[in-house]
Amino acid sequence: MRILVVEDDRKIASFVIKGLKQSGFAVDHAANGEDGLALAVSTPYDAAVVDIMLPKLDGLNVVQELRNRKINLPVLFLSARASVDDRIKGLQSGGDDYLVKPFAFSELLARVQALIRRSTRETEPSSLVVGDLTMNLITRKVKRGHQEVELQAREFSLLEYLMRNAGRVVSKALILEHVWDYSFDPQTNVVDVVVCRLRNKIDRVFDKKLIHTLRGVGYVLKAD
Repeated sequence: MRILVVEDDRKIASFVIKGLKQSGFAVDHAANGEDGLALAVSTPYDAAVVDIMLPKLDGLNVVQELRNRKINLPVLFLSARASVDDRIKGLQSGGDDYLVKPFAFSELLARVQALIRRSTRETEPSSLVVGDLTMNLITRKVKRGHQEVELQAREFSLLEYLMRNAGRVVSKALILEHVWDYSFDPQTNVVDVVVCRLRNKIDRVFDKKLIHTLRGVGYVLKAD
């Protein structure tokens, strides 16, 4: 899932972006309201975290313009203003939630996840299962059969993406966009390297292989 963060404070932006990426999201960042609006209009995001006090165009006007354009992007406002009137103004401008600075990242994450659940009207699963491979999204533990598999952060994110798309072939370009969060470079081999590491941990000692390569197309994780 892809999140837009519109925040001009470098420390806060870095803190939020790092936490969201570690939680498995792809993140785009804009440091002013005009750039944030341009990104929100041109890219289909799952949610946005928007500071209210922004240069060029404030957060309230960014969201009002999105609503005027019938873009129903779920928005969590960030603000140092804690009064009831300020919160009401944020919600009336089209925001879906309002979080006062300073805040704990765990609360921001919970609010973003709740916004996404409400917007999709789906309950985010707590685990993923493909054959005898299980991934607990809360504890971040992975097992193949009864054997626990230790994964690095990037390996976990790649495996999660493959499991969420089980049975579906995903290209290197899609993997780079959702797991590494940058555009496709035909010269890079980072996807192949991490897929190889995943295979060594998940498939190597098992007769039934789960990760398959379609040469020139991409990868697919399937139990059949």
